[in-house]
Amino acid sequence: MRPTKKQRQAQLSDTIKVNPFITDEELAERFGVSVQTIRLDRMELSIPELRERIKNVAEKTFDDEVKSLPIDEVIGEIIDIDLDRNAISIFDVKGEHVFKRNRIARGHHLFAQANSLAVAVINDELALTAKSQIRFTRPVKEGERVIAKAKVTEIQKERTLVEVNSYVGGDKVFAGEFEMYRSNDAEKDDEQ
Repeated sequence: MRPTKKQRQAQLSDTIKVNPFITDEELAERFGVSVQTIRLDRMELSIPELRERIKNVAEKTFDDEVKSLPIDEVIGEIIDIDLDRNAISIFDVKGEHVFKRNRIARGHHLFAQANSLAVAVINDELALTAKSQIRFTRPVKEGERVIAKAKVTEIQKERTLVEVNSYVGGDKVFAGEFEMYRSNDAEKDDEQ
């Protein structure tokens, strides 16, 4: 038996509270209704669309945490960060990010997502990319969501090594190793 509209909206609200990054398409599939019905339900409940929910979570959670660059300069939306350890961002590939003739994402957008995440994860006022080694492992198409995961693998005096892997679904689409220069302000503060 299908839930009533009221029951569905209550379940929808609870689902979004648990996972604010769930898409309208995923919600429609979960509740067995159209995407349009989900959008109407969200509007009635005053729940913003996914992009706005992600932006709100990122601004509330990470604006004070990220030191190395302003949060709005990160390519993609940071959804999790633990400075000098790891971070995750998502990037939705849209028409402006792809080549017109084949609808495949331009590589510099995937690199920019990974590189800015490698900068953001550094717990310092200044973090710059000194060197990178990257590999694209499969094309990314318009409409796909890229999840980048950064992991700090080594911290040296003025350098930090960050590994970033990006995925679409379960497929790895990008792998990068970034050697980051850091100004080492945290160490200077400890000495004072």
